[in-house]
Order: sequence, then structure tokens, then C-alpha cells
Amino acid sequence: MFTGIVTAIGTIRRLTPIGAGQDMRVAIATPPGWLEGVAIGASICCSGCCLTVVTLAEDVFEVEISAESLSRTTLGAWAEGTRINLERSLRMGDEMGGHVVSGHVDGVADILSVTPENGSHRWLFRLPPGLARFVAEKGSITVDGVSLTVNSAEGDTFGVNLIPHTTEVTALGALRPGGRVNIEIDMLARYVARLRQFEGAPA
Repeated sequence: MFTGIVTAIGTIRRLTPIGAGQDMRVAIATPPGWLEGVAIGASICCSGCCLTVVTLAEDVFEVEISAESLSRTTLGAWAEGTRINLERSLRMGDEMGGHVVSGHVDGVADILSVTPENGSHRWLFRLPPGLARFVAEKGSITVDGVSLTVNSAEGDTFGVNLIPHTTEVTALGALRPGGRVNIEIDMLARYVARLRQFEGAPA
């Protein structure tokens, strides 16, 4: 589990096709000391996708990504030099600064526009089919691993406001209209929708 509070920006150092070229092994460089205490098998949220550490070196870790994950997330578009959001898994007793995030990407959204709005910027995204009903104004959503508050939701689009601090300490600042981002809906919304399917059904 994660909180959607990014604690480092990693850089893709190397991509190696594996599994007859369908899967991918990726080496990710981190800031000095960020991997202290991490062990093989640990989970790290990489731009919204929970991945397992398979090798460790000084300030570099490797993960393996299946063809399924590559096809359903933005990870298939990674290249050497790509900067990504990183968060280590939540430990009991840690501060819950964002919201409960699983690291399981629900879909990929398109970036429609970025507009200055007072001291921040309003970002507008288009959701893939089927996800709009889980997104509500003032609810939570995870964009490339970053916990954000939904400031508008209309049809299949939603908007968030990013303050300068967020764009400086995450990889979101490098995004532009026309790009794509990993989306994870609020876990609460998922279970509320599931419960509503059974309203009035016999126990």
C-alpha cells in the first residue's frame, strides 16, 4: 500500500527486453540514500504502478514488468532518461499524507490541457471508458502515482490544480497536453460502486 505522496524522482537508466521480448527488465536510478533499508522483493510505486524490486545496487534498483502491465499502463513508453515518480511502500505508523493507494493502475488518461489559474495550473484529463463513474468533485484520484484532489468532474473529463511545489518535486511538471498518465481511482469509490450493484438483492 502507498499514500500517493511522492518521495523521490527516479530516472530510467536501462531497459532490457526479457521473456522472448514481451516483458521488460528496467533499471531505475534514485537519489543517493533513497534505497537505504530496501530489500529484494520490496514493493515500490513507480509512476503509479506497484513493482517488485528484483535486484539492488548502490542507488539503482531493477524491476521486471510483464507484457500485461506494459500494455495497460504508460510504462511501455518509458525510455532511457525518462523521469518517474517513486514512493516506497507504507509502513505501520507512517503519516498518511495522501489517501490509500494500491499501486494497481485502473487505466490511462489523456492530458487535454494545462491552464494557469491564479498561483497554480489547472490540468484537464480525459478518462478511459468505464472510469468516469468513480471520479467525483472533491474526491481523491492518483495521477502517475501522485495523490490529487479532483476539482472538477464532467462527463469523461476531470480537472485538478497543481501548485508549483507539486510540479517541482514530482515528474508531473514534465508532462504536456497530448501526453498520457496512469490513473488509479479512489479505493473507496470502487467499493461503493460494487456495493450499489447488490442494493436490494436477496442476502
